Formats: sequence, structure tokens, C-alpha cells
Amino acid sequence: MVGFAIHSIQTLAIATAVGKGVPMERRDFLHLAIAAALTGGRPIVAARPQQSGPIGANERIRAAIIGCGNRGRAVMREWIEHADTTFVAACDVARDRTEATVAELAKAGHKAEGYEDYRHILDRGDVDAVLIGTPDHWHAPMTIEAMEAGKDVYVEKPVSNAIEPAVRMLRAARASNRVVQVGQQQRSWTHFQEAADLFHKQAIGSVIRHVVMAPPGGGGGGGGGAQQPLASEMPAEPIPEGFNWELFQGPAERRPFLAARRSWRGWWAYGGGNLADWGVHLTDVMSWFMRAESQVPLLTSASAQYVGTRRDPERTPNTYAATWQFGTFVATLSNAMMPGVEHPQEKYGNWFFGNEGTMVVNRLGWEIYPAGGGGRGGRGSAPEPPPAPRRFRDPNGRSEARGTEFAFATRRHVRNFLDAVKSRGRTICDMEAGFYAALPCLLANVAIREERTVRWDDANLRVV
Repeated sequence: MVGFAIHSIQTLAIATAVGKGVPMERRDFLHLAIAAALTGGRPIVAARPQQSGPIGANERIRAAIIGCGNRGRAVMREWIEHADTTFVAACDVARDRTEATVAELAKAGHKAEGYEDYRHILDRGDVDAVLIGTPDHWHAPMTIEAMEAGKDVYVEKPVSNAIEPAVRMLRAARASNRVVQVGQQQRSWTHFQEAADLFHKQAIGSVIRHVVMAPPGGGGGGGGGAQQPLASEMPAEPIPEGFNWELFQGPAERRPFLAARRSWRGWWAYGGGNLADWGVHLTDVMSWFMRAESQVPLLTSASAQYVGTRRDPERTPNTYAATWQFGTFVATLSNAMMPGVEHPQEKYGNWFFGNEGTMVVNRLGWEIYPAGGGGRGGRGSAPEPPPAPRRFRDPNGRSEARGTEFAFATRRHVRNFLDAVKSRGRTICDMEAGFYAALPCLLANVAIREERTVRWDDANLRVV
């Protein structure tokens, strides 16, 4: 009878949602909320206990990790290097990841409880801050609920995989007094900061006409060979033991389980492909260097192709090009990349074309090419050589191994967050900066999927 009652109430709620125009993914997620409420669990949105204080005993910030995959745990490892914080909880929809994370924290001296459902963490009054390292489609609901529960939030980039949830995050952050850090750790990377300082001191001039961006090769998420079946053609696979497929999908539309979906970045339902994953690092640097955190593209155009694989409406394309018109400059982003000479990826990154020179900056370092030179010279004289470029190179800049600048940048990014939790100040990449860094990429994905040039109404935070 209980099951029948739950099903009946779910059916009524979904029918009501349809009548009110609630999107499909939100109707599906109502099943989780109602079932939890009627069976003694906590619904998706509910009153939560008051925090016991802004920080824990002995000035230690008590943290919890939600999403124990590769990136979440990488951030956690740098986080625990700070002595004024401790992890008290860990959560993942995969039991083996939760258990491994709890064990790893225990070895580091942190007594953390493991959970499958993140809502149990938000119910705890002894959690001051959460680290969200889940697939992108979960960033918005978890961040919003965490702020409502009185938690400060470190959320991985991009802020979301789609425009509407990202807008909800921004509105919630603006209405909240919680501290938020978006995981754009390049803002805490030493040579990026050095390059930004040179750029702002007009090392390549005062007028920047064009910014060209390319990730370090590959489109990501485009699928395999040409004979790969469409997702809709693939039969459902058994759900692995200890993996909560329902919670993994969360706010997304319900689909049959496929192991391939766990590589989520290349699926529209859970990620935004290479454009939103890698592209947001590049548009963030553009926004930061151009001091355009509050500027928005006037026009966004983009096109894409499924090269070497079938066009699958559930999957993101593996080849793309996007163009944005801003108020004083234009920008382009494509995953085509010129190979380097000393390093195969040295030419990727952000290229800023100024009236007195050109700058390229990426995780390997930065270079400044002054304008001028290269002329034919006078009669009988040799051509004038171009001015020598200024340059910094980090030989380990692309490495994500511990002890490299990549890891140190993440550690400093966490430090900036923890300091803001204590001071109640702004972080180096708060929700405003994180939203407007991701916005160009999310708009480009809209342009690709709708096959049109789009405009952004910033006053009303919507696509037009």
C-alpha cells in the first residue's frame, strides 16, 4: 500500500508539473523528492539545522567532499595540506569511491563519515564548507542547496553544463551571504598572475582587438570510431553493484544505464563537452585579463562537427569553432591547435593581439612578441630581424602531478577560499566571475545545438 500511495502521489505531482510547464528533467527528479519524503527520508529541499558556528573548534574549518572522482580527490589532497581545516564527511554515488576516500582521509588524520546521498551532509550542523567535484549537471542544485543549508561552497568549474541552472546559481549566490569559490585554479597560478600583471601594464599595448583561444588538442567526448552505435541503439546494461544510477542522473532526464555515460563530459545531459570543460579555462583567462568579468558577448556564433564518428543527439561534438563579439573586441575559440617546436602543446592557450605586440599564455608559461621588425631594410642591407620575444617557461607546467605548479595552484586556490571563509570576504573566483567566465562557452553550446547566432539579455539573464 505504501508503494501504491507513493506512486499515486508521484503521478499527481508529475501531472501538475506538466500542466505548469516544469521541464522534463525537473519532473523526473520529483520522483526522488517525493519518494524520500514519504518513506521517511528527507526530500530534495527541506529545512536544515542551523550551523553550530561559521568555523569549527580551534579555528578549523570543517569540510565535506561531494563527488570523489579524480578531480574532487585531487582538490581534496591539496586542501588537507592546510592545517586549519579538517574533512568530516565524504560522499559519492559509487560506494567504492566513497570508501576509498574515507580511507585516504583517515590515513591523513581526518575522521570522515561516508555517505551515498549528499543531502545527509547538508543536514549536518558540523559542516562549514563543501567541496563539490561532481559531474557538471549536479553543480547547480548542490551549490544552491548547500548555500541554503548555511554552507560555504568550493565548486569545480564550469559552474554548470547549461544556461538555466547556471543562472539559478548566480541568483542564489547574489541573494546569499555564503562564500563561493569556483575552481578556476589558473587564477591562483603564479605565472598566470605574472602574465596578467604584464598585460595590465600594457606590455602589448592599450588596445586589444582580438583574442584567439585553443585548448591543448582534442575535442573530447565525441565518441569513438565511425561504427559506434548511437546511444539510443545501445541496450541497457546492468547497473554495477554499489553504484546509485538514480542519484548519478539526479536532475537530468532519465536514461537507461550505459557504462559509457559515466564518462560524462561528452554527454549533453551531464557535461558540455570539450568546449565547456577546457574552453571555460580559456574564456576565464580572457575575462580576467580583459577585465571583462561583467561584460557579456553581444553576439555568439558557433558551429560544430562530429568528425570520425556518427552524429549522436545525446553526445557533444568533437570539433567546434565559436566566435563572440564583445563591446570593444572579438574573440574566437576552436579546438584546432598548431603544433609547437619545443613542446607539442606550446602554442595552445590564449593569444591576445594588441596594438604593440602579441601575448600567448598557457600552463607551460607565457610569451610576448613585440610588434615591429621584420622589414626589408635599406638598399643592400639585410632584412631587419624581429624583436626578440620575452618568455617564461615551466618545464612541468602541463603536469598534474603533486608537487608541480598545477597542484600548487590548486592549493593556493583552496587557501584563498579558506581565508575568505574566515574573513567573509570575496574569493579570487566567486560566483560572479565563475558565471561570466562560463557564459561564453554555454552560449556557444546553445548556438551549436540550435544552429543560430544567439544574443544574451544580461538584465534578465536569458538567451534571446
